[in-house]
Amino acid sequence: MSTLATEHSFYARDSAHSLPRMEWPGAKPLALAFVVSAESYELYPADNAFTPANVPGGFGRGPYPDYRAFSMREYGNRVGVFRLMELLSRHCLKASLAADRFVAANRGIIVERALDLGWDLVGHGLSVTEVIGEHLSEQEERDYLRASLEPLRARKQVKGWHGPEYAQSSRTPRLLAREGLAYMLDWPHDERVVPMATPAGPILSLPMSADLDDVMAHWHRKISMDRWVRSVLEAADRLAIDGRAGGRLLVLNLHPWLMGQPYRISHLAQLLQALTRRDDIWFATTDAIADHAAPVLLGPAAR
Repeated sequence: MSTLATEHSFYARDSAHSLPRMEWPGAKPLALAFVVSAESYELYPADNAFTPANVPGGFGRGPYPDYRAFSMREYGNRVGVFRLMELLSRHCLKASLAADRFVAANRGIIVERALDLGWDLVGHGLSVTEVIGEHLSEQEERDYLRASLEPLRARKQVKGWHGPEYAQSSRTPRLLAREGLAYMLDWPHDERVVPMATPAGPILSLPMSADLDDVMAHWHRKISMDRWVRSVLEAADRLAIDGRAGGRLLVLNLHPWLMGQPYRISHLAQLLQALTRRDDIWFATTDAIADHAAPVLLGPAAR
């Protein structure tokens, strides 16, 4: 593959240090947000659905139908998500609910509870077993995005997008901007909000920490819960130092089927206790971060 084939034109090839200086509210050096990804696993995916091999948990899809992998996501939507909501609320923290179409359309209690708590809603595809990719035509991807957003938009304005498995095609940023979305969470390229240019207009990239994503850390890399807690706190320490020269960003992705387990939740509680004792973090939702950053990065008209 040539070097040119790996390139794109969404943002310039310079350092994030060249971006306009970002000041978070209260002069905090670090903005921190939580995304709770509520997702479904289809027993009978569409014929043209693409499912990454590691989605069921690194073992590959089990004998069809895969009740084990299906039930893991069911646990997240029936038990784990409410445990996460209760814990975050206990610490007076709001999150962004990234819900796929099935969850939004068929697990209304999850979306309603999130709205009652003042959470944002973020588009999250059709299901974790049907992700975006170059195998879709442009029209198919447009239809995919609209179908994903429709049941969420019926309840609240949706400003953000998180593709299942962080998946995108080369068209996705442009199509998201065309859909009127303000930001996306799928490019873990920086520790700052980054403006991306597309032929359909700008869109902000709020990089989630893929390295600290609970599925990446615990399921795939087998990092212990204790080490993960320390890793997040160490990241917060470093980002708060660097943020004095221009606000830094830490977005943590939590999956109810994994982090909502009873033997994991106490570790998350320990992390939240440590984070909320700090006075150098602006705890915000992803919508709030995008709203704050847009006028700085895109101009006053972006308000």
